[in-house]
Amino acid sequence: MAADLAGTSRLEYPPNVRPIRVMCSGSVDPSYVIKALLLGADGVIVGGCHPGDCHYLTGNYKARRRIAIIKKIFETLGLEHERIHLEWISASEGKKFADTMASFTEKIRKSGPNKLGEMWEL
Repeated sequence: MAADLAGTSRLEYPPNVRPIRVMCSGSVDPSYVIKALLLGADGVIVGGCHPGDCHYLTGNYKARRRIAIIKKIFETLGLEHERIHLEWISASEGKKFADTMASFTEKIRKSGPNKLGEMWEL
């Protein structure tokens, strides 16, 4: 995983980033993304293998469709769909992982705290 390479290469990324490992980006259920935001995460980024390089053949395409649908639902409901992001990052791209986390964190910081959890209680 790119996060592992970033760590072993001593590349810094924001300390508030909490990587959650899954076997494939295609296994990220939309409910995981929504629940993370409801529980107070300010943003969710899903990182996956580059298109055509998925170890599970089509998992990254499934992830792309799912994230697009979630973002469209958020947009339709007037929610901040910018808090959800998909990025292709291979296991050998530790620097890209660190850079992506830093830029996404800065973008989210400028957006301010996530208010979604205040709108609905689990």
